[in-house]
Amino acid sequence: MKKLLFICSQNRLRSPTAEAVFSDYEGLEAESAGLDKEAVIPLCSEALEWADIIFVMEKSHRRKLSQRFQPWLKNKRVVCLDIPDEYEYMEPTLIELLKQKVLPLLRTLPLMLLILAK
Repeated sequence: MKKLLFICSQNRLRSPTAEAVFSDYEGLEAESAGLDKEAVIPLCSEALEWADIIFVMEKSHRRKLSQRFQPWLKNKRVVCLDIPDEYEYMEPTLIELLKQKVLPLLRTLPLMLLILAK
C-alpha cells in the first residue's frame, strides 16, 4: 500500500479533492492537510512520517513545508504539482489535472522508494 499525502494551504479545496480522488485507487492510501493554522486539517509531523510521497500544490507550499518541518522530510520525496488555487472542491477540471500530474509519478514510485530506502 502506497501512502500519498497532499498538502495545500487551507485543506478545503485542492488537497481534499486529491485525497478523495486517489483514495479510490487500489493499492493507494491518501490523506490531505493544510499548512495554515486555520486549515481544516493542519499538517502535523505524524502525517509526514506516515507518507511515502508528499505532494504540494504550489512552490510556496514547498518552501513553508521545508521551513517548518525539515526534520521530518529526511528521505521523503516532495513533489510540487504547480496547481494554483483557482478550483472548487471536486471540480472536474481539477480532478483531471490531478490525475495528469500524479499518475505518471506513481508509476515510478516503487523505484523511488527503493532508492530512498538505501
